[in-house]
Amino acid sequence: MSEIFKLESVSQFNAQRGQRTLHPLVSVLDQSKSSPIKGARFVSDLYIIFLKEVKCQELKYGRNHYDYQDGTLLFIAPGQVFGFDDDEKMFQPTGWVLLFHPDLIRGTSLGRSIKDYGFFSYDVNEALHLSEHERSTVLECFSKIRFELEHAIDKHSKSLVISNIELFLNYCVRFYDRQFITRDNIHKDILTKFETALDDFFRSDDPQIVGLPSVRFFAEKLNLSPNYFGDLVKKESGKSAQEHIQNKLLDVAKERVLSSNKSISEIAYEIGFKYPSHFTRLFKQQVGKSPLHFRLSNN
Repeated sequence: MSEIFKLESVSQFNAQRGQRTLHPLVSVLDQSKSSPIKGARFVSDLYIIFLKEVKCQELKYGRNHYDYQDGTLLFIAPGQVFGFDDDEKMFQPTGWVLLFHPDLIRGTSLGRSIKDYGFFSYDVNEALHLSEHERSTVLECFSKIRFELEHAIDKHSKSLVISNIELFLNYCVRFYDRQFITRDNIHKDILTKFETALDDFFRSDDPQIVGLPSVRFFAEKLNLSPNYFGDLVKKESGKSAQEHIQNKLLDVAKERVLSSNKSISEIAYEIGFKYPSHFTRLFKQQVGKSPLHFRLSNN
């Protein structure tokens, strides 16, 4: 496996591509103007958004590969690994890229809300595919940010740059909502598979091995990132993935409390609780009665 290099600054990214740095914490590049770069893998300290307009070099992101098509946005957050396995090959970057250091937004409203943009944690196969109109909107946002970077710095520069980045990210939230809708059949199939996976989990011995299942557990079963899976389930069903898990857990618990002669502690261990007292507390919170009271009142 190729060595992983640290990408620490905007100027480092720009220098690799032979482009000027107009601001130390943020940059918008037309990659057609970049110099050819050598393939490498990086762990980034930056937020990076690639807009790929033509099919180009295959990029490795995390453990997956992605073969870009026209009009695709890929979001990379600090701490994530991306790049190319072939570290001997030179290639020409294409499309556009927006990148900024977390220090740019520290102490601002965007700095406080950046974690709410879940698509920075989506896997590469969950990238955003843009329509022609959406692509134009993205390029308009990039153009406004670039204009501010080329403008003489004044007291308004930073707030305008950050406002335009936030506007761009909010458009991306809208575009992802559209992508969820336009892939409705695919997502309904994932919901069905999720419900089947829940049934299979509680019919097996997995609860006694795994414990209480997490959203991540089922996301991995369905080959999705936890954030994308959670957003998909919420938009498709109106309930969070965690609510689906908890509802299934309570259905199974109520069924076993009523149909089994086992003790409440035995049932708690069977369905994944480490401590029976936690099971009793959750059951009472959600059902309004303790498991034992529920059993006695229904028999």
